[in-house]
Amino acid sequence: MAIGIGFGRYCPGDSPIHRLDPRCKAVCVLALMVTTFAITTAGQLAIAVAGALGLVMATGVPLRRTLDSVRPVLLFILVIGLLDLFFVSTGETLLAAGPVRVTTGGVWTAVLYTCRFAVLVLYGATLLLTTTPTALTDAFESLLSPLARLGLHVHEISMVLSLALRFVPTLADECSAIMDAQAARGSSLANGGPTQRLRAFVAVLMPMFAGALRHASGLSRALDARCYEGGSGRTHYHVLRLGRRDAWFSVATLAYVAVLLALGMVGAGV
Repeated sequence: MAIGIGFGRYCPGDSPIHRLDPRCKAVCVLALMVTTFAITTAGQLAIAVAGALGLVMATGVPLRRTLDSVRPVLLFILVIGLLDLFFVSTGETLLAAGPVRVTTGGVWTAVLYTCRFAVLVLYGATLLLTTTPTALTDAFESLLSPLARLGLHVHEISMVLSLALRFVPTLADECSAIMDAQAARGSSLANGGPTQRLRAFVAVLMPMFAGALRHASGLSRALDARCYEGGSGRTHYHVLRLGRRDAWFSVATLAYVAVLLALGMVGAGV
C-alpha cells in the first residue's frame, strides 16, 4: 500500500537546469508559476503547456518520474476540473441528462483550470527535482539577506523552509510504512466504503503526528549537540555566483513571460 509520494525529493543530474545558480532558478521558476494565473486564452495555454514540458525535458529527469512525483496533486486537480465541468453552465449546451448539463463554458473552464494548475505544479516539481535542499537554503538566505538589516532572522527562516522540503519525502515514506502495518493488522484502509476508510485513516494520522514530533525533537537535539548558533558568522563552502548560463535562462524566462502577456492582450482585443 505504498503511497509513493516523491514530491520534494531531489533527483541527481548534470543537466543545464541542474547547473543553474539556485537563486536564478528559484526566481525564474517563481515568475513562471505566477504567470500561469494570467492564462486566459487557448494560445496562452498551449504555450504554457509546451513551456512546462520543455523545461521538464531539459532537466534530464524522465517525464514519467516527474509525473509520478506529483501524481497525487495532479489527481486532486483533475477531480476539481471535473467539478467545474458539471457546475459551470455558461455557453451552449453540449450534453443534458436531467438536471446535469455539460456546456461549452464548463468544458473550457475545466480544461483551463486543470491545465493551469498542472503547469504550476510541474514548474514547482522541476525546481525541487533539480535543486538540493542545501542549495535552496543558500538561495533563500541570499535573496532574503537585505531583510536582515530590519532584524529578520533570514538564515533561520531559510533553514526552516529547507527542512520542510527535506522532510516531505521522509514523512511520506513513514506514512507508507504505517499504512502497510495497519493493513497487515486487518485495517479497513483498503476495504469498505469511504466513511469506513476515513475512520480507519485516523489510526494513521496519530502515528504520523507522533513521528513528526519525534523527528523534530531529534533534529533539535542534533543541532544543540553541534552548538548550532544560526547564521552568526556562518560561511559557505560553495559560494553562489551568477554565470552566463543563468543570464540566458533569465532572458528566456523574460521572453516567455512577454509572449504570454502579449497573447493575453491580443486575446482581450487590446
